[in-house]
Amino acid sequence: MWYISMHLISLIFLCGSSFSCILLSLSCLHHSVVSVIEWDIMSLNSSSIIMTLIFDWVSFMFLGFVLFISSMVLFYSGSYMEGDKNFNRFMYLVLAFVTSMGALIISPNLISILLGWDGLGLVSYALVIFYQNEKSANAGMLTVLSNRVGDVAILLSISLMFVMGGWNFILYSSYMSDSGFLLMKYLIILAAMTKSAQIPFSAWLPAAMAAPTPVSALVHSSTLVTAGVYLLIRFSPALMGSESQTVLLVVSCLTMFMAGLGANFEYDLKKIIALSTLSQLGVMMSALALGLVDLAFFHLLAHALFKALLFMCAGVIIHAVKEYQDIRCMGALTYSMPLTSTCMNLANLALCGMPFLAGFYSKDLILEVAFMSNMNLLSFILYILATGLTVCYSFRLVYYSLTGLFNLSSMSQVNDSSFVMTGPMITLSLGAVMGGCFLSWLIFPEVYMVCLTFTFKVLALGLSVLGALVGYLLNIMSVNYSLKSLIYYSSVVFMGSMWFMPYLSTLELGKSSLKSAGVYMSVGDYGWSEKLGGQGLYNYFLNQAKYLQIFQNNSVGIYMKSFLIWVIVMGFMVIYL
Repeated sequence: MWYISMHLISLIFLCGSSFSCILLSLSCLHHSVVSVIEWDIMSLNSSSIIMTLIFDWVSFMFLGFVLFISSMVLFYSGSYMEGDKNFNRFMYLVLAFVTSMGALIISPNLISILLGWDGLGLVSYALVIFYQNEKSANAGMLTVLSNRVGDVAILLSISLMFVMGGWNFILYSSYMSDSGFLLMKYLIILAAMTKSAQIPFSAWLPAAMAAPTPVSALVHSSTLVTAGVYLLIRFSPALMGSESQTVLLVVSCLTMFMAGLGANFEYDLKKIIALSTLSQLGVMMSALALGLVDLAFFHLLAHALFKALLFMCAGVIIHAVKEYQDIRCMGALTYSMPLTSTCMNLANLALCGMPFLAGFYSKDLILEVAFMSNMNLLSFILYILATGLTVCYSFRLVYYSLTGLFNLSSMSQVNDSSFVMTGPMITLSLGAVMGGCFLSWLIFPEVYMVCLTFTFKVLALGLSVLGALVGYLLNIMSVNYSLKSLIYYSSVVFMGSMWFMPYLSTLELGKSSLKSAGVYMSVGDYGWSEKLGGQGLYNYFLNQAKYLQIFQNNSVGIYMKSFLIWVIVMGFMVIYL
């Protein structure tokens, strides 16, 4: 088939590019080389607008991972999107999405970074509304409007950075003290919070699940949601020792706790995985707030591998059970889909931080270093609860979809037959198993010193075991669990609905803000602004021009009439005087 040959070409090209980027990254890391390419576009008031590209081990490594996961997703899409009448459009949109992310990765300049930043927002909107229905349209509008807040914050940051004489934040971020640039730091953090869906902008991330599953695998692993984390990684020298770090720490800890709590009450397969992404983004942001920049980048790369695998497994399962997404309509898939079940269990265990899988090397190290740091008690408690909840919802998902009761009624043809979908899953499974140790050897060649008491050392592992028992055993006793949830219905709704954030982000705030905006527009923009502004001045000068035109017609009659009127007026004035 032509789409398989097309995907083979894309797979070979993107895989070759990703391996080249990773090799270049290792070379830059070994030799401590940073290459910066820039050219002057224009100069304004001694500030030059410069197009800048940076090539160091961070940009090469991240770009290599993005290209590798994109190649797997595109190849996987050949079977998942088979028969879709808009298949070509889907392919071009995904490639545009990857291009925008690449532009963002290699841009150290606030002006040039807008190319990738706005490109991600625009293409993500087009992908979320790919299935043209009301739900997708609403989700797309929520996504793009939430991200526009971050775009405005970036534009305001550009204006505030004008005083530095340039917009290259890689060069200037070390010189930004709190006294003069605190507002700018908060704006950059605000932009990162919108892209990475931190509280109060978390509602758009589960809503974006209206996009096709291959898009979700790409968006939630290495592209759109990680753009905010990557921006803060590049901007980290300006945040060190700043009071903005405390705000970021509290917000990120609340986000990962809220996402873990919500995932334990969710039944949509894709939304559970989306909330797990939100929880891991909170871990990365909290690591950045604690000053652990290398660990945040390490977890960003390790998380990309197993989260893309988790979404691919979810897509295969949804395809196999005839497009159901409710995990209560699945069950006992280990018998009919052993390969997919194995890959999904690998991804789930890596997410939970199972020893010697990819997530363990990054997540466990972040937890231990965070326990060593001087964090406040609230953040520490939220860290502990979020760690336990992550394992809890992962094992709950395993029970309902893979090992529980068979709930597929009379459906058949549930199998692992498509190699086009299972091939990329097997490849990413190798990354989920071995990616963490390889990355730790490359990024941290020296030993990372961790000094903890025995209690703190076993705390993360103990919480994982406790969360696994609670998540699995509570759902085995599902009847009593469901009855208890009905007794405490209001509390369950609050915890399961992301603390009413989707409701606040769409219905009430949307209605009131749109109504207020309509009043302001009719009174201001279409009212007094038109009367006293540009349109009013236009009408005034137009009327005055009519009188000028009369005097410029060179008509003798008009001059004579004017002369007679002047004579009469002067005569009356003489008589009066």
